[in-house]
Amino acid sequence: MTQKLFLPLRLGSLDLQHRVVMAPLTRMRAAQPDHAPQALNVEYYRQRASQGGLIITEGSQISPTAQGMPATPGIHSQTQIDGWKAITQAVHAKGGLIFLQLWHVGRISHSSLLGSELPVAPSAIAAPGNAFTATFERAPFETPRALETAEIATVVEDYAQAARNAQQAGFDGVEIHAANGYLLEQFLQSRSNQRTDAYGGSIESRCRIVLEVAAAVSSVFGADRVGIRLSPFGVANGSGEDDPLPLYTQLIESLARLDLAYLHLIEPRASGAGQADVDHQNVPFASKLFRPHWPNVLIAAGNYRPDTAAAAIESGRADAIAFGRLFIANPDLPERARQGADLNPYTRATFYGGGAEGYVDYPTLEASSQ
Repeated sequence: MTQKLFLPLRLGSLDLQHRVVMAPLTRMRAAQPDHAPQALNVEYYRQRASQGGLIITEGSQISPTAQGMPATPGIHSQTQIDGWKAITQAVHAKGGLIFLQLWHVGRISHSSLLGSELPVAPSAIAAPGNAFTATFERAPFETPRALETAEIATVVEDYAQAARNAQQAGFDGVEIHAANGYLLEQFLQSRSNQRTDAYGGSIESRCRIVLEVAAAVSSVFGADRVGIRLSPFGVANGSGEDDPLPLYTQLIESLARLDLAYLHLIEPRASGAGQADVDHQNVPFASKLFRPHWPNVLIAAGNYRPDTAAAAIESGRADAIAFGRLFIANPDLPERARQGADLNPYTRATFYGGGAEGYVDYPTLEASSQ
């Protein structure tokens, strides 16, 4: 059954040899104080690269004010560009493809990470729960500062410049992070966006910044090397639209007109943004609901295993499947899926921060057999 995962796939202007995608995964292991990828990160991505396989990197802040967690990598300085270049070279040396995920967290930050400045957001509404501070501790989310209308164009340009930096670092493309309660989703959803200007109110206005970012990034890379990630039924970081269907149907249809390479949807049964195991029952497949509105490649993510991933591709609701936690614990996940081999269990305690443990020390099939 899992042979469906190993059919080739045309993704925009690129060719994949299989459909086992590595999902973007925040790991908080960038070098400090520059928030730049380091040798440990190179080894992590190198281990998970495969011939003709796609890796989507962890979210990388597009500017200093976009950061929301300690030790996350950025893509706004030359040091960071150089760090990422070592990673793209390592992935390409194994025949893999790699996209950088462009990230602005908006209100999901803390002033200790931002030079004592408040986080920015569509509206001055605090997220529920606790933020990471600069010292890896937890503190309640602060009430953010609402972006002025004139500042939004600067944010859009920050995305475009981050895409230029990603090109310089050797990435094959970029993914726009518009999911999991971060800045772009904050604009999309009415509970976090109470603006009365051109970026708030109607669905069309709430979608405006996302479409502007997608167009700006596409002008850098070409739309055929740009993807976007959405979580229509997500509840992470205080997100959640009471009725997501009208909003996300209109957004996805508008994005389709830009002819992006792919749409990456997080299934509702995995809407905890990695910080908790979530398995919602009796909920729809986002990929099935929105497939009719998206003509290009659709990547689905969320609690898939190789057998259920193959079934999703067989059904036609998805073209490829992104794996997160299973890729953390199984650096050779495509080969394990191909062979039907057992999968290493993941250790949640080592997901965020730390060093090599729980990061580059999970065994491959080859190592396990020796």
